[in-house]
Amino acid sequence: MDNLILSNISNGVLTITLNNLEKKNSLTTAIYNSLTQLFSEANSNDDIRCLLLQGNNECFSAGNDLADFLACPDGEEPAAYNFVRALADFTKPIVVAVAGPAIGIGSTLLLHSDIVIATDNAKFGMPFSKLGLCPEAGSSLLLTQLVGHAKAFELMVLGDIFDADTALSLNLINKKVAKDELLPTALAYAERIASLPADAVMSSRLLMKQANANLLEDALQHEFPTFARLMQTDDCRAILNKFLTK
Repeated sequence: MDNLILSNISNGVLTITLNNLEKKNSLTTAIYNSLTQLFSEANSNDDIRCLLLQGNNECFSAGNDLADFLACPDGEEPAAYNFVRALADFTKPIVVAVAGPAIGIGSTLLLHSDIVIATDNAKFGMPFSKLGLCPEAGSSLLLTQLVGHAKAFELMVLGDIFDADTALSLNLINKKVAKDELLPTALAYAERIASLPADAVMSSRLLMKQANANLLEDALQHEFPTFARLMQTDDCRAILNKFLTK
């Protein structure tokens, strides 16, 4: 992986650091595969009580690496699908530290998280229709539940970028901090969660999420084939290729 993802376990927290900074932590097939493996291992490791996902204090993730995404063979499921499944099935608390861009999956994965800390330089965006695509990662359900249909339509169809203050007002994040406070604050939350009785924490989280489990599964089952179909359309291919030739 050439250190494009870093991970360590301390005080019951698995910290995963996106380290593809030259490409603004864009996510490739290899990165998705590593993330999926780390999430799976964390799920079955009793020593891990919380997962912390971060970039650095300047950049979280610009979303999918478009060249890598376009290179996926027709008919083959992108590695992103397996990561989304691992994310949706994860049973332990997730804390996310967001700075700079959080675009596409960089925003929608937050809907599966439990605590999100963002800097005042964070920029969020879900420009699916602008790319000729549709919502992913269960966001067609989860974002609509969070903010209502009208606002969810605006965010995912019009796809405008919005700042941390807006994200806070939408309950997409828990707290906004200065960028030099981001990683220490997120780690403090993760360690605080990890210090609590694990059974109580995981049981509480399960109770909060179980009513939505079937609805989320249904959303994923509809999103996956629709997203795959749209990826093959002339509109989507033309838009993505235009981005790549800029």
